[in-house]
Order: sequence, then structure tokens, then C-alpha cells
Amino acid sequence: MTQWIKDPEGGRDRGPRAIARAWFEVLTAPRRFFRAGVAPADQAPGLFFLMSVVLFAEGGRYLLAGAAPAVGSHPVAGPVLALLLTVVLVAPVALHLLVALQVLVLMGLVPDRAGVSETVQVLAYASAPCVVAGVPIPAVRLLCTVYGFVLLVVGLAVVHGTNYRRATVAAIPTAAIGFGYGFRGFEAASKVLRASVELLAF
Repeated sequence: MTQWIKDPEGGRDRGPRAIARAWFEVLTAPRRFFRAGVAPADQAPGLFFLMSVVLFAEGGRYLLAGAAPAVGSHPVAGPVLALLLTVVLVAPVALHLLVALQVLVLMGLVPDRAGVSETVQVLAYASAPCVVAGVPIPAVRLLCTVYGFVLLVVGLAVVHGTNYRRATVAAIPTAAIGFGYGFRGFEAASKVLRASVELLAF
């Protein structure tokens, strides 16, 4: 998962500026990004990208939604520790598990597909919209998770050389867990639906 090859052919550059550039590119030109920016065995930039997204998403949730845990009389220690554990431990492990699920699904749908490392990168970069998943506005969280699902479909189709119908079917289980539960898209959808029903009833 942390393999970092010295000179990837067509892979991503390194550093904060490269992460910011990748974020902008995958949001604005996903087909071109996945075609040119995903390289075999070059998983580390994707992993660090996902960790950055989780850092912003959870950090925003702690600051804006007041969801930061507290530890005793140390109001700063709890949030910092929880954020570090989420970014450094939970995010990479979750990515590992989601990639394993995605590969299993792809095996049944796309016989001639790319490798595991490319799938790691697709899932990681598809999380780009979720930098704002911590904003306490359900509609914003819903939009960013739906856009993440769209990016995942595009990435699977481009990188694994399949059509969008199969890519959509392949992406549903992984997106349901990652975007629906991980980034709280289902919770946001429920709140948006409830608010819409109340508005119509009024």
C-alpha cells in the first residue's frame, strides 16, 4: 500500500502542491486525470491524497459541527488524537478493505482489467470532493458524496477499460460503504429527504 517508486511512468508528482493540483484536476477533468495520472505500482501519492482528504473532512467536522471528542480536562488532546488516528490508521486500513472489495467485484465484471495498485489510486482520488464532507450542511455532504461516486465510476471505466454501465455496477458496493457510510452520505441524504418532506408538508 505504501510502495513509492522513484520514477513512475505517468504517475503523480510528490508534495503538497502536487496533491492540490491532483485535487483540482480530478474534479475538473476526471477522464483525462485518470487516463494520465494513474500508474502501475505508484500507490503512495494516492494514499497520501486520501489521507489529506480525510484530514480536511474530519477536521472540518470537528471545527464546524462541534463533533470533536474530548478527553478529560484536555479539550485539545482528544480531537488531535482522534484526528491523527483517523488519518494515519483508519483511512489507510479502510482504503485497503475497500480496494479488496472493489477487486472482487471487478473480477466478476471485467475479465481484462488493470491491477490492484491502479484500483487503489482510483478509489483514493475519487474521494476528492469529500474535502467538504465535514461541513454541517446535509445538502453539501450529499452533493460531495454523490460526486465522489461519479468520479469512482469514471475512474473504474477509464483505468480498467470497461464501459460505464459495468463501472457503475462495480462501483455501487464500494461507494455505498466508502461514501455512504464513511463520508456520511446516507445520513446526509436522509436529512435532505426529511427536510424536503417537511417543506412540502408545510
